[in-house]
Amino acid sequence: MRFRRIRKTEHGGKTHLVSGSDDEILLDFSENLNPFPPVISWNPDDISISSYPDNRYVTLKEHIARIEGRRPDEICVGNGSVELMRSFCQAALRPGDRVSVPSHTFGEYAVSVECAGGVPVHPQDGTVAEFFCNPNNPTGTLIPKPDVLTRIRAHEDAGSLLFIDEAFIDLADPAESVAGVCSEHAFVLRSLTKAFSVPGIRFGWGVGCPDLVAAIEAIRPPWSVNAYAEDYAHAALNNTCQLVSSRERIAEERSFLTDSLTARGISVCPSAVNFILFRSPVSGSDLKDRLLSQGILIRDCASFGLPEYVRIAVRTRDENRMLLEALDICLP
Repeated sequence: MRFRRIRKTEHGGKTHLVSGSDDEILLDFSENLNPFPPVISWNPDDISISSYPDNRYVTLKEHIARIEGRRPDEICVGNGSVELMRSFCQAALRPGDRVSVPSHTFGEYAVSVECAGGVPVHPQDGTVAEFFCNPNNPTGTLIPKPDVLTRIRAHEDAGSLLFIDEAFIDLADPAESVAGVCSEHAFVLRSLTKAFSVPGIRFGWGVGCPDLVAAIEAIRPPWSVNAYAEDYAHAALNNTCQLVSSRERIAEERSFLTDSLTARGISVCPSAVNFILFRSPVSGSDLKDRLLSQGILIRDCASFGLPEYVRIAVRTRDENRMLLEALDICLP
C-alpha cells in the first residue's frame, strides 16, 4: 500500500526527552511560555466528565465574541491552534492550491497546507492564501496594525485569504490585534497556550467570516474541546487583565537579556515578545549541545531555516542569569 508522506514539524519543550533523571535540574529556554502567567482560581475537580461537552460550544463562543467585539457565528474553537490551522486549510484549499508561507516562521503552516493537498510556496503573487504570524515565531517581529490592515486590503483586492496567527500577541501588544476587524478575506487565530502558560490545556479559537467559520466547525472533530479545556478557557478569559503585568515584566527581562547578550558581542534580533532570536558564534546545534551539558535547553533554529541562530525564552531574572552564566562557560 502507498501512503502520503507528510513531514513533521520540530517543536520546543522537550525536557522529557533529554532529561537523564527525574531529579535532574533542567531549565527549559526552548519553550516560549509566559514566565509570569496570571494566577487563576480554577479547580478541575469541580468539572463533570460524565456527559459530553456541548459540541456547538455556544456559551464559550458568546464569551469570546464579547471579548473580540464580534458575533458568535464568527467564532470557531479547537483543540489548540494547530487543529484550527489544519481545519482552516481543509476548508479553504483545494488540491494543488498554492499558499504563501514565509521562509522563517512556524513550521505547522506548511505542514497544514500539505495535509490539505496544497502547495506551500515562499511569498509571491498568484496564491489563494497566505499565512502570517504576528508576532512572528521565531524572530519576535511585531508588524503594526495599520500595516496588517493594508495586507488585508491587498487580499480583498486579490480575492485571496490571509491567515493571521496571533498566538503571541497578548504577550506583545494586544492593541495591534486585528481580531476585531471584519473581513471575508481574513482569519485570525488566537490561543491560550502561550499567554497563560498552559500547553497542557489544548485550546485555541479563530475569528473570521461566518461562512468560513461554519466550514471549519463542520470539519473540526466533534467534542475536540474537552470539558476541562472549555471550563479553563472561561476562567482564563475572565482574567486577561492580569496580562498587563505579564507584559511589563517580560519587557523588563527581555531588555535585560538583550543588553546582556549584546554586551557579550552577540548579535540579537529585536523582539517584541517573550523570546529572543540571536546569532550564535557557533552553529545553533553546537550551542544547544553545549548548553545542555550545563542543564539548559534552548531551541536551535535549523528547522526554521536558520542554522546559525538560536531562540531563547524570556524567563525570570534568576533563571536568565543562570543562562548567561552557562553561556559564559560554553562560549569562553
